[in-house]
Amino acid sequence: MAYQTTLNSEVSYVGVGLHSGVDVHMTLKPAQANTGIVFVRNDLPGMPQVQAKAANVTSTLRATTIEDNGIKMFTIEHLMSAFNALGIDNCQVLIDSEEPPVADGSSKVFVELITKAGIKTLDVVRQEIIIDRLYRVEDGDKFVLAVPYDGFRVSFTSINPHPLIGIQYGDYEINPTVFEKEVAPARTIAYEAEVEALRQMGLGLGGTMENVIVYNDQGWMNELRYPDELVRHKILDIVGDLRLAGIVKGHFIAVKSGHALNTTMAKLLYKEFCK
Repeated sequence: MAYQTTLNSEVSYVGVGLHSGVDVHMTLKPAQANTGIVFVRNDLPGMPQVQAKAANVTSTLRATTIEDNGIKMFTIEHLMSAFNALGIDNCQVLIDSEEPPVADGSSKVFVELITKAGIKTLDVVRQEIIIDRLYRVEDGDKFVLAVPYDGFRVSFTSINPHPLIGIQYGDYEINPTVFEKEVAPARTIAYEAEVEALRQMGLGLGGTMENVIVYNDQGWMNELRYPDELVRHKILDIVGDLRLAGIVKGHFIAVKSGHALNTTMAKLLYKEFCK
């Protein structure tokens, strides 16, 4: 039997949003049992909030967006990934922008923040989502499967037509130790030719060579942390998106999946287990 958790103390971080490019002040605060992960706009009258749950997902264009009570939060997946891997059930995220800070483009800073704050076990039992049969969502040749497994495991196959990347495969047991070492430091990746198009769409305005890995037809424009950093970041993303369903136990097998399919799986599980 597992019990719910929260942070032991509050911790703050200041940075810029990946897509918005604006300064962001964020504080992670302990929360009571059954609060869940809640984003609170502490810069707006009444401090409106939106709960990080699958039912509140409204967009998956280049990031995962949730919306409720007249506010939205986007690019939440890197922070949510750290919450999921470290087993955080309850936290208030006080924030003065629509987007968490990008930090270095990975979950590394968020893992460090949670570790610094410490984790507190509460006296309320956790209601885990335990995969008890096969679940599948697909879109053409892209899919995500969930099958029973005693733990939380993600296997991901990334297929990219660019010869520099090609096919990458990653398979990790998601627990705090493995996640911190093998997945959390993997950063967001962009193709140089797409960067200007993104900016014309009002996206990627906070992206720099310090928080995004960029490649072109000649090669990588900055140094990789792992030879297969792309697929590791894909795993980071799906771990974050699945947290929108709750704390899950199962083996998730994904091929060419992105935020759209990840959150479709999260919505399916949320509907099935969180009625």
